[in-house]
Amino acid sequence: MAWTPLISVDELATRIDDCVVIDCRHELTDPAAGPAAYARGHIPGARFLHQDHDLAGPKTGRNGRHPLPPREALAGRLRACGLRVGQPLVAYDAHGGMYAARLWWLARWLGHEAVAVLDGGLPAWERERLPLSTETPAPAAGDFQVGPALTRDVDAARIAAGGLTVIDARAAERYRGEVEPMDPVAGHIPGALNRPFALNLRPDGRFKPAPVLAAELGGLLAGRDPALVVHQCGSGVTACHNLLAAALAGLPEGALYPGSWSEWCADPARPVATGPNP
Repeated sequence: MAWTPLISVDELATRIDDCVVIDCRHELTDPAAGPAAYARGHIPGARFLHQDHDLAGPKTGRNGRHPLPPREALAGRLRACGLRVGQPLVAYDAHGGMYAARLWWLARWLGHEAVAVLDGGLPAWERERLPLSTETPAPAAGDFQVGPALTRDVDAARIAAGGLTVIDARAAERYRGEVEPMDPVAGHIPGALNRPFALNLRPDGRFKPAPVLAAELGGLLAGRDPALVVHQCGSGVTACHNLLAAALAGLPEGALYPGSWSEWCADPARPVATGPNP
């Protein structure tokens, strides 16, 4: 099958035995929520990877709340989930893909092309009255290996140097600096545009059609070169949702700023802006 960034519930149900399925459910304010939800019921055969421990690397206090994990460490976790070279990988959550998109981006960062997010996530699966399981799959041994990255990331120095268009995926009130529930400083990177990731979704939690996303993102860019776009959020998680939306819209591959606002604001020498979209 030809792999696109999204897979429908019907398609996954048909091909599930061919796939490695990963439950990415998470709550930023409650790290235990994801494992607890997985234990209560998950897509049969799915394994669980934690945003804080499996899909992120060690924190130093200066590199953000979800630094990129070591590539070989993440590859080892995917092998332990049974992933084989070229095998389809499907990520899902219960939040419109806001966490599953992180694994989609990371898998491509490791060179794995056959990866998709379940459109609509677990709620869409349940709406179709498809089964859930409370069983944890037996250990497996895959042969997945790291390959050339299919995605790009940039650091704070590259952003500070200028010449890039930064898109911030956080909620508008956080971007404007009116509230900041997660980080010690409120505001945004000067010059960044705001595209809250939730704007990518329909009311039922599925992604909007590609032409709609293309029109909305094109309007935000207003003629700026999409190849020079860098996506960020609070800690490099929901920024991946905007990257996925851009891929669906057929735009050139943008880059991720993994440290995002949590890294940027950890250095008091970096400038901070507030207020609405410029």
